[in-house]
Parts: sequence; structure tokens; C-alpha cells
Amino acid sequence: MKTKAKLTHAYETATVIDFDDDSKFVFFSDTHRGDGSKSDEFARNKNLFNAALAHYDAEGFALVEAGDNDDLWEFKYRHILRANPQTFEQLRRLFLQGRYYRLYGNHDLDLRDPAVVKESLSRWYDQFTDSWHDLMPGLVVHQALLFRHRETNQEILTVHGHQGDFSNDQNWRMTRLSFRLFWRYLHAFGFNSPSSPVRNSFKRHKVERNFAKWIRDNRVPLICGHTHRERFPRRHDLPYFNTGAGTFPDSITCLEISGGTIALVRWRVEPDSAGYLHVARSVMAGPQPLATYDLRDSEEKTLAESSKGRRIRPQEDPLAASDEPRSRRRPTFTHSTT
Repeated sequence: MKTKAKLTHAYETATVIDFDDDSKFVFFSDTHRGDGSKSDEFARNKNLFNAALAHYDAEGFALVEAGDNDDLWEFKYRHILRANPQTFEQLRRLFLQGRYYRLYGNHDLDLRDPAVVKESLSRWYDQFTDSWHDLMPGLVVHQALLFRHRETNQEILTVHGHQGDFSNDQNWRMTRLSFRLFWRYLHAFGFNSPSSPVRNSFKRHKVERNFAKWIRDNRVPLICGHTHRERFPRRHDLPYFNTGAGTFPDSITCLEISGGTIALVRWRVEPDSAGYLHVARSVMAGPQPLATYDLRDSEEKTLAESSKGRRIRPQEDPLAASDEPRSRRRPTFTHSTT
């Protein structure tokens, strides 16, 4: 199946999250948590991520981990848990408060199996006390989440973004094998697999072009990761948002939704005026009202412009609608802030 069909299936089967202008969400993807070794790309930014989680916890945000947050292509879960106890303690706290949503990507595709989720994330082993403790029992890992505004019914689809990327979707088992046998060890020296869109600009742009085609045909904004390239649409661009990644050399990026707006944010260590280093949050783009990216009335706007004497042929409409049906029979969750 191509990207368009994969995304359409994800949209039609997505779990719906109802929200309003008082809701707060932060989206992280591609943190690639590992075992703390030289091949672990998350290790250098672990403290940044933990500081960001503490901030969002205190501010009442719900966390959406949008895939590839644990790198199961290269590491085993017991080693990931052992290397990141503080991180998983924070995730557990958000989970118990009903403020944690998890999607799977290509590097943690095993989590689409509920049995794997139960075995790996329902409890963890404390080697110092030689005992087992609950972690996130009952956690459900999704392929897609569809955020729907309670008042306006505006929708935003969130997926990891590997859907339809052949080497990371249909052929993911062979690609995973190559990572485990070869590329895992080269990561320690800064080399990346050509099957990944991270350093392969042709593949990255192809993936993003496919995203744009789906958005244009379905008139639904898209939030994803996968490419490790943060994206925030400029004026008149199609509403394609990308969280970026948690594996940059000196920073991590994410998307925030709060107060009915969306923003692209970066976390990194910066010096203050006295020369002391501290973890700093900076806004890279936005915030912009979510209503700005509501594409449902774009056809009416196009017709209005045409009636003013501007000749616009139907095939030139950048948001031409698709005839594909959209299912509304999905499980639904309601998010509220307290």
C-alpha cells in the first residue's frame, strides 16, 4: 500500500481525542531511547528531555509520544528501562494521571502487538531491591490519534509518519535486521543508514511530498515525526507539522498545543547573563491559532475569490477534495484539564 492509502486507513481507524481551547498537549517523537551506550542517540539529550517533561507535567500538559520513542531495532526493553529510570518514572506519573498517549513508529513497531506492550511496559524490574513494580499497566499503543475540537469539529491527524515508506513500513523486518547487524555499530561513529529519511534528503522530501498530497486530498492537518526534520507551515502552506526529534547534537524539538494555538518549540542548554548554563525553552515558530489551519472552508474561499474576478480553474485549487469516504466509527477519548 502507498502512503496515501496507509494514511487514509490510519485516519479511518484512528482513536479520537476530543479537546477544546483549554486543552494542553505536547508532541515528542523520535527520541530513540536506548541503553546508554555509545550507540544510544538519546543519551546526550536525556537530561534535556527529563527537564522538558518536568516542565510540561507542572504546566498540566498531556504528553503524546508519536513513535520511535524507544529504539527496539537496536536495543532490548530491559536495557532501555535500566538506562532511563528517571524518564520512565516521569512517563509513569503522566500515565497514571491520564495524560499520556503513545503511538508506535517503525523503530518500535513491535508495540502494535498488545502482548508485547504488556510484557515490556506493564511493569519493570528493580535490580537493587530484586523486585517487580508496576510501570504502565493497561497502556494502549495506537497507530494514529485524531484530535477533534469539541466546538468546531476541526480535526488534526497524528501518526508517526512511516506509513507507506517502503523500507521502514512494508520491508521493516529486513531494515531492522540490517540495523541490528550493521548500522547499530556505525551509529557510534555518526553514520546513518541510507534507508532512513534522516540523512537521505531524496527519501525525506519524497515522504513529505506524499504527506502534502494526502493533506490536500483530505483537508485534514497532519502532525507526525519520522523524518527528524522539524516543520511548521508558513502562510499559505499546507498544514503539515513535524515534531523534529530528540537526537539532535545539542537540542530537542517538539510541538505544543495550548490555548487553541500550536507552536514549534526547542529545548537546549544555554548560558544566562552570568555565564551559568541552564535548560532553556524557546519558540521556533508560532504560536498560531489552530483555526488558521482549518481546511474545510477552503473551497468556499476559492469560490469567493473567483467571484471577485480572479479566474481560478478547479484543477488549480491546491486543496481539491477527495471522493474517498471517511469513517466516523472510532473509539473516542475525552481530554480535559483539571
